[in-house]
Amino acid sequence: MYNAFFGFTQNPFNMSPDPSFLFRSPQHEEALANLKYGVMTRKGFIALTGEVGTGKTTMLECLRDFLRAQQIAFASLFNSRLTVEQFFEMLAYDFDLECNQRSKTEVLLALNSMLIDRAAAGRTTVLIVDEAHNLEWDVLEEVRLLGNLENRRGKLLQIILSGQPELDRKLDATEYRQLKQRIALRCALRNFDRDETVAYIESRLERAGMPHQTILSSELTGAIHLRSQGIPRIINAICDNLLLTAFALENKTVTMDMLDEVAADMRLERTVDHPFTVHPQYPARVLPRG
Repeated sequence: MYNAFFGFTQNPFNMSPDPSFLFRSPQHEEALANLKYGVMTRKGFIALTGEVGTGKTTMLECLRDFLRAQQIAFASLFNSRLTVEQFFEMLAYDFDLECNQRSKTEVLLALNSMLIDRAAAGRTTVLIVDEAHNLEWDVLEEVRLLGNLENRRGKLLQIILSGQPELDRKLDATEYRQLKQRIALRCALRNFDRDETVAYIESRLERAGMPHQTILSSELTGAIHLRSQGIPRIINAICDNLLLTAFALENKTVTMDMLDEVAADMRLERTVDHPFTVHPQYPARVLPRG
């Protein structure tokens, strides 16, 4: 709606995980490099964790683009509220296995055969499990057992487990110790600090067609950092609302009053102990630091 008004070629603060807008901060570069390295060297299990809205899904989108470019077969499971039967059915569907998808035995036989054939041809196969912190014990156990498939060159199936910090806490439980021991690489995404928030905002504006932005002052971007607590998803939501407000008022710059109005609409409330928190009704959750 406001793109033409500001001269953007596309929406700079779209909420969808678009890899073309990836902000290559040191932590994101490291996480993506670890994911690629773990897959290409057949490390087996790789864990990617981070708070809500810190960019895990964008990392996975970037990884999928890399896998497609390398012609590496992969399956992606987004719905982690699955029974064991549903897990194997979705596995068979994503890998396009020619078997009875409702039979766990047939799926395992077909999967094992496919993995052996691909490994013999020097090809890698990947399973990406998003929202893995929601997996029930019996499904996680099946995932662990899939990680046992290997030959002399390494694991036949590379498994990416992505989830919120609850995944780390779950893996620390005694019953999950076998799976925890099999995780070869761990990547963690954290909230941005102030400088990263500023650079993130400017990088998205530049990608949208404004390399030298004049819409947001340094003071304002600092205030956005405080209200978002450095969570990219909330930064996007705040900035999108700010640009919409400025457009409605036919103003080429954003003011602190506009930010106060947007913060109130988004239920970003001041507290005594911490500068800002997110109201429980707002879909993202801010955790106070320190």
